[in-house]
Amino acid sequence: MSNQLLQALQLLKSKQWVDLTHTFGPNSPHFFMFEDAKFETLFSHDDGFFAQQFTFPGQYGTHIDPPIHFVRDSRYLEELELKELVLPLVVIDKSREAASNHDFSLSVQDIFDFEAQHGVIEAGTFVALRTDWSKRWPDKEAFSNQDMDGHNHIPGWGLEALQFLLKERQISALGHETFDTDSAADFHKNGKLDGEYFVLEQNIYQIELMTNLDKLPAKGAIIFNIVPKPEKASGFPVRSFAILP
Repeated sequence: MSNQLLQALQLLKSKQWVDLTHTFGPNSPHFFMFEDAKFETLFSHDDGFFAQQFTFPGQYGTHIDPPIHFVRDSRYLEELELKELVLPLVVIDKSREAASNHDFSLSVQDIFDFEAQHGVIEAGTFVALRTDWSKRWPDKEAFSNQDMDGHNHIPGWGLEALQFLLKERQISALGHETFDTDSAADFHKNGKLDGEYFVLEQNIYQIELMTNLDKLPAKGAIIFNIVPKPEKASGFPVRSFAILP
């Protein structure tokens, strides 16, 4: 017996699925203020079953940031609604620019250029910034990309571009391949993560440390962000994946 839901599932499973999530472990790249993750074996098969204990910050590996991560009295992870976690996906490819300029910061003009080629970014979408920075994983030094003075050079979103996407295009979530929303250059200049605060202040979530964005079309795919539900959580590793049209 068949119904619309089962037919929809059959259709989805006939499409190509792309994992957007890094496998992470104790030696994976992470935000510099966090310690390395710890994976410990509690019981082995010699004890009758295999069980482990995992210790890591919520913002570790490919992860989700709910509003509470930066904004007081806002939504915790558990308060995100299920339908928010499945969205139409738009991918803005700036990999060439990021390769030649590690301090690249996405501008409003970059968005207009994208829309001139692919059409206006629709409201309610998830917009991902492709820089191919994920190809540096799992090399910590390459991912942090520090100069002789210890300053990082990592691409990111510009604040004005984020304001345009969230206010004018009314997108529902965003993601990127790097540690932070802001480019490292903007962080050094401003002394804070203005872009990340702005995003989370809009009561939406973001996904950080994404991968395989180079395998996605500019438009037409759907993103799923599957995540556990810890109590009063500021963020958690996520399993993000896309289904291609």
